[in-house]
Amino acid sequence: MTIALLILHGLIAVVLLGAITHQAASVVRTARARPASTTRRTFLTRYSQVSDRSFTAAVAVLFVLSVALGGTIYPAYRIDVRIPFEEMGLAWAVGLFEVKEHWGAVGLGVVPLYLKTWRSEDFARRQTPRMALTLLLAIIVWTDFLVGHLLNNIRGLG
Repeated sequence: MTIALLILHGLIAVVLLGAITHQAASVVRTARARPASTTRRTFLTRYSQVSDRSFTAAVAVLFVLSVALGGTIYPAYRIDVRIPFEEMGLAWAVGLFEVKEHWGAVGLGVVPLYLKTWRSEDFARRQTPRMALTLLLAIIVWTDFLVGHLLNNIRGLG
């Protein structure tokens, strides 16, 4: 059952990574938008021309689901992975996972603010907080994703 939850956790993380990256690219592009006549049709231009608001609910739900699944898997990690890391003298790997946990907790605290700023109708006043919170969540998701994969490659569950 733990392996199935770990696979589901990974799949949700990949979808979350795509959604938050797409939204972050769009919000940064919107902040420094040029007139349509001077915009070239590059890949990045097309990639960032999505409705950045459309990703908000998906990112929030996926983030909470990812953290909840991670918390469900956590007891197995503590026994099957962390103890061997400590026995192998890989204190840095244990420390990286601690950083991953803390970033996840910070992200959970950021999600309500993120939702509030994106649901506000006053776009001009909320543009900077929207961008800041979206980029913070993107950094958290990317960091947790990369750390999770690195540690799973060293010693995974199962």
